[in-house]
This record gives sequence, C-alpha cells and structure tokens, in this order.
Amino acid sequence: MKQSILVVDDESSITTLIAYNLEVAGYKTEVAHDGETALHKIKSRHYDLVVLDIMLPKLSGIEVCQILRAEDYKLPILMVTAKTDVEDIIEGLNTGADDYITKFFSPQELVARVHAILRRAQEDVREDEFRSGPIQVFPNRYEAYFEGELLTLTKKEFELLSYLVKNKGLILSREQLLQAVWDYDFAGDTRIVDVHIAKLRDKLEKDKKSPKFIKTIFGFGYRLEDIT
Repeated sequence: MKQSILVVDDESSITTLIAYNLEVAGYKTEVAHDGETALHKIKSRHYDLVVLDIMLPKLSGIEVCQILRAEDYKLPILMVTAKTDVEDIIEGLNTGADDYITKFFSPQELVARVHAILRRAQEDVREDEFRSGPIQVFPNRYEAYFEGELLTLTKKEFELLSYLVKNKGLILSREQLLQAVWDYDFAGDTRIVDVHIAKLRDKLEKDKKSPKFIKTIFGFGYRLEDIT
C-alpha cells in the first residue's frame, strides 16, 4: 500500500508541484490550502506524513503543528518556509516539526527528505542505554536524563543526543550528523545540525560560550566529551 502524504500550501502551483513529484516517487497525496482544512483532514483520515507550509490562511502551519502535538499526534511533519532566518527555523522545530525545507527546493531534495523522515519513523530502536557522565539516554523509551533529571527534548533533539552519546569522544562532522540523524544521502543544509546543537547546549551547558559537554571542533564538527 502506498504511503499517504498531505500537502498543505495556500498556493495551488506549489501544492501541484509537490504532489506531482511525490506521486512520481511512489507516494499517494492529497492537498489542502489552509490550516483549518488541513487540521480537519488530518483528524478525519490517516496520513503517513504532512508537508506543511508555515504561512497559511485561517491557521498558520505553526498553529496546526502546535495543535497536533498538543493532542499527541505522532504524524511526521516536514515544515516548508520561504524564510531562511535561524529564528524562523527554530520556531518551526520548537512546535514539534521533524524537519524543515526552504523554498525554493529541488524536487530531488524534497523527495529525499520525505523518504528519510518516513524511513526513520518506521525504524525500531533496539539499543538499551548510553551514558556519558551525567548524560543518560534510553533509546527504547525515548528518554534522556541529565544529572538525574528527565530532559524535555523534541524527537530530533533526542536522536541527535543519542547519536552523540553513542559516539562519545569521536569528532563527528556536520555531514555525518546530517546523514545519521536526518538520514540524508546528499549534501543538505547543515544549519539544521547547528540549530539542534545550540538547542541541546541550552539544556546541558551552564556556560554555552565555553561548553563542557558538546565541544565545537572548528573546521571539523562536534564532539561529545567522554566523561566517566
């Protein structure tokens, strides 16, 4: 059975373009042109993923995402935005979106990101526990603790932290993290890695300018310190 994707954008030309390329790639699509209609569709039928524009009439993409996450919908969300500022990207991710893509993207990038999100959503996580000093990660339960306190993390923050702890002491490039956590097989926008690293530091570091746990290795990438 084909996986079903809801494409939400107020511009018909955009929904037509996205839907066409996703259908060529083997997905089944439906479209909506405002936030209220999108929310109604999501609540009345099954979708495997939603491609959701931020700027929508009636309800914005941010509001739709907030409502879905507040009601505990696990539906993967790929946020689409014409904006490129880091603050706008963070806003979308903080609402619970799994990933974002900026207009105007190539059809190949769109399909690759959708495929990556869906593939990761279907994977069974089987690892037991990873630890580095006060950081403790339980992949099976999707729980992470810092100094014994449960961390509040988005799905991608959790997956990134898990990968860093699993590979503690190793220098990991942005491209490695992009492929491992976001499952991208192409040279994507590595800023999403930097954004998520900054968000993790907000929750782990007392002094973000001189981090103790997640180190920046200039010219290479990041390393989570191997603390015993």
